[in-house]
Amino acid sequence: MFDFKYYTPTKVIFGKNTESKVADLIKEFGGTKVLVHYGGGSVVRSGLLKRVTDTLDAAGINYVVLGGAVPNPHLGLVYEGIELCKKEKVDFLLAVGGGSAIDSAKAIGYGVANEGDVWDYYDYKRQVNGCLPLGVILTIAATGSEMSDSSVITKEEGLVKRGYSSDYGRPRFAIMNPELTMTLPDYQTACGCTDIMMHTMERYFTNGGNMEITDALAEGLLRTVKKNAIILRDDPKNYDARAEVMWAGSLAHNGLTGCGNDGGDWMTHKLEHELGGLYDVAHGAGLAAIWGSWARYVYKNCLPRFKKFAINVMDVKDEGTDEQIALKGIEAMEDFYRSIKMPTNLRELGVNATEEDLVTMAHKCAVGVGGEMGSARILNEQDMLEIFRMSM
Repeated sequence: MFDFKYYTPTKVIFGKNTESKVADLIKEFGGTKVLVHYGGGSVVRSGLLKRVTDTLDAAGINYVVLGGAVPNPHLGLVYEGIELCKKEKVDFLLAVGGGSAIDSAKAIGYGVANEGDVWDYYDYKRQVNGCLPLGVILTIAATGSEMSDSSVITKEEGLVKRGYSSDYGRPRFAIMNPELTMTLPDYQTACGCTDIMMHTMERYFTNGGNMEITDALAEGLLRTVKKNAIILRDDPKNYDARAEVMWAGSLAHNGLTGCGNDGGDWMTHKLEHELGGLYDVAHGAGLAAIWGSWARYVYKNCLPRFKKFAINVMDVKDEGTDEQIALKGIEAMEDFYRSIKMPTNLRELGVNATEEDLVTMAHKCAVGVGGEMGSARILNEQDMLEIFRMSM
């Protein structure tokens, strides 16, 4: 095992009607002028946004609103939010929504608290030294951004999608009411379950340092999400299943399932970022479409982990060679994706990429990771291209 730092300062308020506590939490963390940042759609239609602003009005908390956050959130809206916060002298951010609104709010917070172009941080040119305080009312269980140090932003010019991580960006509080996720379309719920599992799997498939307790937590989380994703497929209003998935989403990406290892692999995410940047696909669906090809490309280099995953997570019998067991585990994972109507290749995702597109994505991915990256297997640009080709 490796030494590690585990830092999770976010205060979690979990359960029914917890959004009613938002004003008290903002005051607790010193907010006096708030930017309420959201996407639109269900947050507005469900009445949640109005309930939130009514609560702030009743508590005498001043606020301004900025909607428009979209999947694969755009840098242009981040710039707009930064200018609005500076103009209105905002001292606290409240993201109401899923990962897109939260990630966009984090980027706005970086831009207000630091000089210069906020894209420099996502382009790995500089490091932040602060962030405007941020709170979250979560409406989608998926990205784990409500407790993580990371955010992902898409620069419209050149369709470049990049992630940035800093402890300064961790939310001060996260309000999690599983009932707020019940209005999601089935496809979005399945995408969220896929993303949650992938955040754990990225940390699980490593060739460097593992702890038995961390593995047990990761495997238990994966089994839980797999089970409850099927329940939600058949019974979308099941509160207990919603609660299990929502809490799993936070635990999957707050660092817990990576304690003691080398930091994880993360190449499936990096490859998907190029898909999301170029084709604007749903993140979870993109991950499902690329994972099987990545797994078949790297499993021989990480065979003990793939065998363990197959037996402990996918219920494959410990019979046959290690390679046979590992391949059965990959096949079982793809069967699970299909069972919740997730794609297992790019064509099922609706992406008919040309060879030129694949070459472009592989090159941009290699540039984004600094040439090569991985833990299950270190991948270079040619490896990335081969995986994209396999995924067609």
